[in-house]
Parts: sequence; C-alpha cells; structure tokens
Amino acid sequence: MSTLAEQTRWYDATDQAALVASGEVKPGELVEAAIERIEQFDPALGAVTLRYFEEARAAAAAGPSGPLAGVPFLVKDLLTDVAGQICTNANVALKEHARPAGADSPLVARFRAAGLVFAGRTASSEFGTVPAAESTAWGATRNPWDTTLSPGGSSGGSAAAVAAGMVPAAHGTDAAGSVRIPASCCGLVGLKPSRPSGKGAITSVHDLIVDLAVTRSVRDTALLLDIARGAEGADPADGHLARLGAEPGRLRVGLLDTRVDGTAVHPEFAEAARSTARLLESLGHHVEPGFPAVLGDTTLDRLFAAFWSTGMAEVLGDVARQLGREVTEADVEPLNWTLGALAADVTAEDRQAAREGVAGFARSVVSWWDDHDLLLTPTQAEPPLPSGTLASDPADPMAPLRRSGQFAPFTPFANFTGQPAISLPLHTTPDGLPIGVHLVAAPGREDPTATSGSTT
Repeated sequence: MSTLAEQTRWYDATDQAALVASGEVKPGELVEAAIERIEQFDPALGAVTLRYFEEARAAAAAGPSGPLAGVPFLVKDLLTDVAGQICTNANVALKEHARPAGADSPLVARFRAAGLVFAGRTASSEFGTVPAAESTAWGATRNPWDTTLSPGGSSGGSAAAVAAGMVPAAHGTDAAGSVRIPASCCGLVGLKPSRPSGKGAITSVHDLIVDLAVTRSVRDTALLLDIARGAEGADPADGHLARLGAEPGRLRVGLLDTRVDGTAVHPEFAEAARSTARLLESLGHHVEPGFPAVLGDTTLDRLFAAFWSTGMAEVLGDVARQLGREVTEADVEPLNWTLGALAADVTAEDRQAAREGVAGFARSVVSWWDDHDLLLTPTQAEPPLPSGTLASDPADPMAPLRRSGQFAPFTPFANFTGQPAISLPLHTTPDGLPIGVHLVAAPGREDPTATSGSTT
C-alpha cells in the first residue's frame, strides 16, 4: 500500500478534507488512495457493489469545492440516485436491467456540492428488508472485525467499507435501523436523523426512510447532518457541528437494558447500556429504568405489517416500471415476493387503520419525552450474526424477517415516530467485537444539548 493510502486510512472525513484545504494533498491523491484501499480490502469483504473509479478521478481532477472537497465517499446501492449511474437495490433483475439515473437524489446532490467524490456504491440486502448486506444479486458482505460475521444492515456495505478504512464515511438509509445496526456491528457512528419536517404523517413505508451516513467520528456525522439539512436554510455558524460539545445541562435518561417484554438480551449488550448509564451518571445526568410503555403493545404488530407488505408491493411496482414488464417470482427473493403478495389481502380500510394506528402510536411514544431527554438501549440484542443467517430461505420465506426482529428489537420504533436516534461505539465484547449503544431523543433534537453529554 502506498504511503498516503496507509497514512489516511484511519483519518476521518474532516481530517482528510483538511489535507486538501491546506494544499498538502490534492483531491486526486485522496481519491487514488481510496481506490487503492478498495482494491486491496474489498475482495475479502464484498462491500462495494459498483465501482465509479474513472468518474471519481474525473470529479477530483475538476477541482471539487466545499467543506469536504476531495474526500472519497461511497453511496448505498438502495433507493438512491446518482446521476448517470444505475441503482440495483440488491435485486437480480435490476442488476441486469436498471436504467441510469438522470439526476442525483437530493441528498446525493448536497453531498456532491459539499465536495465529496463518489467512488462507488455499497451493498445492501434486497430492497433493504433485513438488517444484513447479503443478496442473491451480490452475495454476502462480511464484517471487517470478523469475516465469518455479518456487518449488519441494510447499510452493511457502507459500514464494512468505513470500518475497513476504505473511505472515511459512506451513505446509508434507515427504515428500521439500517444505519444504526451496521454502525453498531462495525464500531462506527450511525445517526438516523429526525424525519424531515415537510414529510408530515406517515402514509407509506417510504415515509419511514431517512438518509445520512455511517462515519468514524461524531464530528463527521454532525457536519454531514448540516450538509444534508443545508437546503432547508440551516446556518453553518449555528449548525450541529458548531454546537458540538455545548453544555447539555442535566439530562433525564431512561434506561432499557432488556427487551420491552422484560426478557433478557445478550449479557454484553445489557452491560453496554448499563456501563453507558454509569458514565452518564458520573457526568451528572439522571438515569433511571424506564421506557415508553406503548412499545410493548403487540397489538400494533398487525398495523405495522400492513405498512411493510403494501410498501413492498409499491417497491415491486417501481421495479416493474423500470423493467418495462411484470415482476415475476424469479425476479425477487422469496421474502420480498411473499411480502408483496400479502398486500393483496390488505384492504383500503386496513391501510387507513394502519395510518391512524401508527399516528396514535407515535403520539403516545413521543409524549414520554415530555419528562425525559433520552432513551438509552443497546443498539441490538445480540452480537453480529454469522454470515448467511438472514439469507433468503425458499422453504420458509418469512424466516429472515422473524429472525431480524429477534436480533434488532430496539431500532424500528424511531422510524415510525420520526425521532432522531444514534448508535455510538461505546463498548466491546471480551473478544474485541464492537457494541453500539443506542440513544433516542425527542423529534428534532439531534442538537448537542440532547446528546453531547453522552459522547466522549
């Protein structure tokens, strides 16, 4: 490996941008260093599905400008457009027949305007349905900490690439924990921001999705959040990065170190939450057991299922439009085909009941934050799963989804409520695997006064 590729391997995006801003390194040199690392490390991990190396070289040569000028970056291969490139959604049919996008998605455009240079796309599960990055289309992505394990997902390709040092940060989408879970599995920072204010009430599964990134540092996450929200009139001088480290006051924190039904999680994951609680108490914050009781209401499961099934039917409709023909069972993994088929049994009355039920659920959950600042949990309930655990199973198509719920019970609710939630790498297992700790704040409270007291 070249000297620069080795030197910058563990630099965060802020430090890499500083090299360019000082004139010490040219954007093209940073990009070549990232390409070298991808070529060296990705064959063992399978994190990068599509490579844009020539496009990245051209973008770097054009002299990118902005706060992250010249910093190499990867975009998740899911529901996100990059001008002139295809998005496969980890689907076999789209891998062969997807059409290049005519323009960037809004967030991609903001990232590009900030100077990030896109070197490729990263792996996901098909349509992001399960918290893994393995698909029939692209195979399995492996965890850099232990290649027998999954990196989590569905933004697992991004997390594996950042954790391996290929790039300092990478794009992720989160509909039920898909940024936070792989951040935890790979020892990274992963923020799901609040649902943008313009989205309003949830009417489809697409409303659950919020984009940002997995990063190596809280400051990179804060900067990327400012960039993502910049088009909404955010003032960089008063942004999340500028306020990072602000005194938060005495925070009121609820601790959940079991599943909501009281059953135990893996001991190391319970200890991750408890040790963070002790840290918060040592910093002067008030921590006590507690969580929104409505999280334990299993009668809501049917309502949520209506969202997932009708959402998958919408996704398959989008695929059909891209292919110019009907989608067949051979085009889709068994889980997603089964989910889409279930939508036929969901009536208009069911969909309306689901919308109303989710709205009521969100109000009940968010009201808990009237008396609290943060909810503290482990990010997931157990260590990263062995690779292949969530692979498609034709004999039992819904098995990967059931197993996903056991593995990651803490993250999905924040997508329904629109709350910001972050996974921070604050603990490790005795054998050295990272464990993320999950903090959930009130809607719109990504600001440091809600979280800076819990990070170091």
